[in-house]
Amino acid sequence: MIRGIHHVAVHVHDLDRMMKFYKDAFGFELVGEAFSWRDSDFIDRIVDVPNSAAKGAMLRAGTCYMELFEYEAPKPTVSRGLQPYDKGYTHFCVDCTDIEKEYERLKGLGMTFSQPGPIDVGHVKSIYGRDPEGNLIEIQQTADHCDFRMGKLPPVRS
Repeated sequence: MIRGIHHVAVHVHDLDRMMKFYKDAFGFELVGEAFSWRDSDFIDRIVDVPNSAAKGAMLRAGTCYMELFEYEAPKPTVSRGLQPYDKGYTHFCVDCTDIEKEYERLKGLGMTFSQPGPIDVGHVKSIYGRDPEGNLIEIQQTADHCDFRMGKLPPVRS
């Protein structure tokens, strides 16, 4: 039985810096200890990357886990953050209760936004921004009449 998405993984260039950013920006806390590997056929099979080496950490905030990776080998082939139209997983979204306040707070923590403020669509207010390494993050605030607000998710079953 599928119970839901467990975590989102983000590749970063500076694990320590980005762990601090996600803690300060969104309240993510380290779960357990940070980890690393090198010359591990076992891990290479799991991640499906031969001759890999990386360090990482599992973080938790609210109802979400996030796994951060900093690969040393192989070296990344893409250095910029993805655009919303690129192929693959392009962003994750955090839900908040006061988007204008969060927009200002996150700008102060190093997020960049191309719009001067959140856009009110009626059922949701939303804005896309980038973390200090260019990864795309959506910030949203849903209206009470929105069909996909957090309160409509069923409780997690064991």
